[in-house]
Formats: sequence, C-alpha cells, structure tokens
Amino acid sequence: MNGIKEQAKNLIAYAQEKLELKERDGEYKTNRLLEIMQSGLEGAELEDAVYGELSLLPSETDERFAEIMKENGSKAATEWLYNYCVYNKYVKKDVLDKNPRFDTANGLTITINKAKPEFRDPKKAKAGNSVDGGYAKCVICRENEGFGAKNKRNLRTVSITLGGKPWFWQYSPYGYFHEHGIAVNCEHTPMNIDRQTFVNLLDFVDKFPHYFIGCNAPLERIGGSVLAHDHYQGGGEILPLHRAKIKTKIKDNKYSYVTVGILDWAGTVIRIKSDKRNEVVDIADRLREAWINYSDWGLGIIAKDSNGIHNAISPTVIKTVNGYEMNVILRSNVTSKEYQDGVFHAHPEYHSIKKESIGLIEAQGLFILPGRLEEELSAVERLIESRQPLPEKYAQFGLVYDETKALYESGKYKDVHTAMREELGSICYRILENTAVFKEEEDLMRFLKTAGFEI
Repeated sequence: MNGIKEQAKNLIAYAQEKLELKERDGEYKTNRLLEIMQSGLEGAELEDAVYGELSLLPSETDERFAEIMKENGSKAATEWLYNYCVYNKYVKKDVLDKNPRFDTANGLTITINKAKPEFRDPKKAKAGNSVDGGYAKCVICRENEGFGAKNKRNLRTVSITLGGKPWFWQYSPYGYFHEHGIAVNCEHTPMNIDRQTFVNLLDFVDKFPHYFIGCNAPLERIGGSVLAHDHYQGGGEILPLHRAKIKTKIKDNKYSYVTVGILDWAGTVIRIKSDKRNEVVDIADRLREAWINYSDWGLGIIAKDSNGIHNAISPTVIKTVNGYEMNVILRSNVTSKEYQDGVFHAHPEYHSIKKESIGLIEAQGLFILPGRLEEELSAVERLIESRQPLPEKYAQFGLVYDETKALYESGKYKDVHTAMREELGSICYRILENTAVFKEEEDLMRFLKTAGFEI
C-alpha cells in the first residue's frame, strides 16, 4: 500500500506542475488515484484512467484555451493545448519520437509509424474506427471524450467555429507530423466537399495562421479511414507540397489577375494564390465542380458509373504574408481489372511498401509507412550487405531488393541503409505519380479549359 501511496503522491506533484491541478484538489485526487490504481486496470488502460483523472475537465480545457488565445494569440493557445496533451499522455510523443523519419533527395518526407496499426483492407480500416459499446457513433465524435473503452479518458478537445457552425479541435495520438490535429464537425455528418468546405478551411487558417489545414477526398481508397464523420486534418508543419512551386501559370477567365497554376508535383495539383477569400473560394469551387463531372475514358477517368462517383478533390490551404495558398489535389478512386485497388492508387509492385489509402497527408508528400517495415527492410539490407540472394520469406520485396542492391553497388552511397532510404524515396515518388490523374500536362490543360481557364 505504501508503494501505491508514493506513486500517487508523485503523480499529484506531476499534475500540479504540468496539468494545472489546483493544490486544493490534491487530497481528493489522491484518493481517486488510489481507487483507480487498485481497480485491476493495467498498462495503457491504467495510464489512460490515471491521466484522465488528473487532467482538467473538458469545460476547463475550453476555458483555459480561450483565455490564452484572447491574451496571447492563437499560436500560444495551440502550443499550450498540444503540450498539455503530451503531458497528460494522450499524445504519445515519447513513442512517436522513436519513429524513423527522414527527408529524401526528391523532396519527400518519409516516416515509419510504429504507433499506428496498418490497414491494408479498406473494410478493416473502417471496422478499426468503430466504437463498440459506447454512445459515440464513431471514433472521432466528441462523445468519445472520457470514454474508457477506447482509452479516451484523457482526450481533451477545444471548441472552434467554422462557417458559423460548431466544430472542435483535438490532437492526434498518432502524430504524423508536428502538432498534428483534426478539426471535427460537432454534428456526426458524412465527409463532404462543397463550397462551404473552402469557406471553413479559410476560416481555420484565419484563426490559426501558423497551421495548415486540409480535407481528405470523401471517397474510399483515396480518402481517410473515417468517412462517416466530417473532419479536416492540419498542424504546425510545412509539408513538401507547400514548398513546391508553380511550374505553369494559367489564367482564370473571371479573375484574370489572380495567380493560378499547375504545381510542379508528382500528383495533379492546382494552386490558387490570393489575399481575397471570395476569389479563392470561387475558383476552387469551380475546379471542384468541373472535376467531379469530368470524364476521359481514354485516360481511365470516369466521373460516375454503376459503381458510384469516382472523382473528388483534396483541398489544402496555408496562409502566408501574401495571402492564401489553396492547393486543389485532383483525385479518382476508379478501379479496373488490372488495378483492382485503384487505377490512381499505389500500383501492386509497390504494395509491399504501401498498400493503404493514399490520403491527404501522403498526397502532400509526407509518407506514413507501416511499422513492420523497420524490421523487414533491415533484414533486406543485411541480405544485400552480405551478398545473399533474397529468400522466399521476403519475396514481396523483390523490387526493393534489386533496386537497392543496384544503388548500393553503384558506390554512390556510404552504406546500404542510405541506399535503402534513397530507394524508399524513389518508390514513394512513383506512388505519387500513380495517383496523378493526368500524366501529361496537355491532357490536364484540356480539362482546365472546361473549367474556365486559359493557358
């Protein structure tokens, strides 16, 4: 018993220092901790229960966030909230910091996320986001705040307003990038992209100009794993797509003075730059409307068929000193006999590296690869280094083995691990090229003319 009391005492001291626990509540919280610590809970469940008890109540979190935002601005407020979610163990930063991460010569960023389960089957991905036994309709509903069955006792969110409607902001425990969070509609309504989406995204960067924000395409295979609930993803990192430049300027017939152009990017992306909200919204929505109705059967682009709608966009925006930069990524989830997982998805020869949906974050150049690869690719590296053939056990890595071996034997890389990183960058770039709905600029130009643009 004395050992448990000492642990509780240390936790109370930690909470008073990091979690804003008031001294007056110390004895009460000590008793609550003793009860929890003797409840039979273990491991992640115990940690979740302990830190959920020690954290501010949701209403107190809201009030503190609003107070900091009013006094010191939105950046100070989001820094406070993110750090708080690290301190209360909802964001597993100590685990996430151990994820391998590196930049590649072709401008991409790659991370191997050992904290996130791999969902190679979209149906299993959706099942993984169900909430059994609770009253929340999905894993990102606000009703999850404090829900023990999914280890959400220490989840804390803050209220925001987008498009005049109530939304909330929370940080992701998976943390693909710095201060990775999601903005979630308080109403459980399906993912959807329309004119209001662009208004909402601009509202967000007006409130939080130090963050980017974007929206996954609302279709299976090219969108997020939670399609049943409207939400956006964003955070405090400049992703590779944001650093890309316009390679070909185009002229909008309505707003000829606005900078619009085709991005120098492996996927198909149109950038709109303006300091006027209405111009950005009008142009982006016209692009959206044109694309969701556009077909070119010769290119495999089919807007709609008996299997449903196939064309969608993924918009993402940042705010700079010159105004807004809205990037509209054209996506398609159409399938074929040859490419049953998607014509514009990672092709089968790359599935050993990435078979999951290529969503908003990967489309912006940050690839989140499955944790299994750390061990598997290390084994392939050892085989190459010792000049051993690839055994049947690792047959799925035949392409990776051959190409990494060639890079290593070229003498351009100091060791096989560096060559492997170069290979991963190359494969991820080719996956992005797979997602490009237009492989040739002249084909893209033909579409853009239908949307009211001139060369």
